[in-house]
Amino acid sequence: MECGRQVANFGAGPAKLPRSVLLEAQKELVDYKGLGISVLEMSHRTSDFTKILNTAENLMRELLNIPENYKVLFLQGGGSGQFSAVPLNLIGLKEGRHADYVVTGAWSAKAAKEAEKYAKVNIVHPKLGTYTNIPDPSTWNLNPDASYFYYCANETVHGVEFDFVPDVKGTVLVCDMSSNFLSRPVDVSKFGVIFAGAQKNVGCAGVTVVIVREDLLGFALKECPVVLDYKTQAVNGSLYNTPPCYSIYIMGLVLEWIKNNGGAAAMDKLSLIKSRMIYDIIDKSNGFYVCPVEKKNRSRMNVPFRIGSIKGDEALEKKFLEKAVELNMVSLKGHRSVGGIRASLYNAVTVEDVQKLATFMRSFMQMHQS
Repeated sequence: MECGRQVANFGAGPAKLPRSVLLEAQKELVDYKGLGISVLEMSHRTSDFTKILNTAENLMRELLNIPENYKVLFLQGGGSGQFSAVPLNLIGLKEGRHADYVVTGAWSAKAAKEAEKYAKVNIVHPKLGTYTNIPDPSTWNLNPDASYFYYCANETVHGVEFDFVPDVKGTVLVCDMSSNFLSRPVDVSKFGVIFAGAQKNVGCAGVTVVIVREDLLGFALKECPVVLDYKTQAVNGSLYNTPPCYSIYIMGLVLEWIKNNGGAAAMDKLSLIKSRMIYDIIDKSNGFYVCPVEKKNRSRMNVPFRIGSIKGDEALEKKFLEKAVELNMVSLKGHRSVGGIRASLYNAVTVEDVQKLATFMRSFMQMHQS
C-alpha cells in the first residue's frame, strides 16, 4: 500500500532509498518469494540467503568492474569499525608500522585518531584551520616507509570531495568511500582497500562493504578482533558470524536499481546535474547563501551552506528549516558540529526532489534578502 505523504528526504545517512526498492521490500517482507518466511527470519546458512549474498556481490562486481583478485566483504561496524580494521589489517605490511593520512574533514580526522592506537600516523600536510579544501597534492609529505596511504573520498559533514585518485607512488591506497560510493565509476585496481557504509548511496544502515586486494590478506596484527580480520571474513565468505542479512538484501535491491538506471556512469551524470542546481543558486545569491568549500573541492553528494552570511543567521536558518518541513522537505539541518543547512543528494534523491528544493531556495531568498 502506498503511504499518503510523499517527502523529499535530503538526509545525510541513513538516507533516501529508491521508492521502487521500498515497495519491493514491502511486498516481500512477510513472505519472501513464496518461502512463507521473511528475510528477517531467514538463517544465514540457507541456500536462499546464499543466493541473496551472491546476487549482491555479483552486482557489486559488475557495477564497479571489480577485478578477480579482489575480495568483496559484507561486514558490520560501519565506517567507524573500518577506522580500526584498516590499521589492524594493514599496518603489519611493513615493520615500521607507519601510515600516511590526508585529513580533509571530520571523518578522516576520526580515522587518523583511531589509527594512532596501532600505527605511527603521518598527516601528510600541515593541519587545516578549516575543512574547506583539499591541500595541493604536490605539497604532501609522503613517507616511503608507510604501510598504506589513507583518505576519505567525500567528507559528509564538511562537503569536501576528491575529484581525483591520489598518486601515492606505489604505497597501498586505502579509501573511505562511504558517502560517494557508486555515485561515479571507480578504477578499483588503483586501490588496496575500499570501504563504504551502505546507508547513503547503496542501501540501509547495518552493512559495510569492504573491497580488498587478495595479496593484502593475512597481515592482521595478533590483537585484531577476529570479526575485523579481512582474511577470516574472506575465507568464510562474509559468514564467519551472522551477517546483517536484511541490510544485505536491501543493498542487493538497490544495486539492481542502480544497474537498471544506467550504472555508476549514469549516477555520476545525475549527481552533477543535481549538485550544480543548488550550487548555482548559492553562487548567484549575492551572499545570501554561502558555501564555505572552495569550488574545486565541492562535493556532489553533500552541499553545506549558511544563510545570511558565512557565519549564518540562526533565526533565518531556523525559518528555512521549518518552512522546508511544511513543504515536505526533510533532514536539511547541517551536522551538529558545523550548523547551518546541508542538502545531501545521494543516488536515490531525484532531480525532481532537487528542483523542489531549488525553487524553495529562490523563493525564500526573494522573501528575506535585504
